[in-house]
Amino acid sequence: MAENQSGGGGADKLVYFLIGAGIGAITALLFAPKSGSELRSEIADATRKGIDYARDTGREISERASDYYQTGVERASDMTSRGKEAVSDLTDRGKDLINRQKAQFAAAIEAGKQGYREAKQADQGKVSAAVEES
Repeated sequence: MAENQSGGGGADKLVYFLIGAGIGAITALLFAPKSGSELRSEIADATRKGIDYARDTGREISERASDYYQTGVERASDMTSRGKEAVSDLTDRGKDLINRQKAQFAAAIEAGKQGYREAKQADQGKVSAAVEES
């Protein structure tokens, strides 16, 4: 839980490591038996190396963040297009189903009309036959 509360995560640890490494390097140089000019030169070199390392690490983190962002954008775009395709597919399937239902309903109505006509003709034939018998 404590790890989740820090906002930066790995970046904070890297910064603390670099600070500690810098302090350790300077302390080691200060206690080394060297002349003042040699010591200043080594401190300057160590500082330049630390700055270069921090700059390179920052650049690398920036590139990774950019890559992660781009990947996220591409995934979101992918998901959006897949969502649109799914909606389009469902819409087409719904339209097909409605058209089939319309066709079946129209066929049922036509069959009902045909049945009514046949029943009406049969009834008229019975009425005609009954009138002739009387």
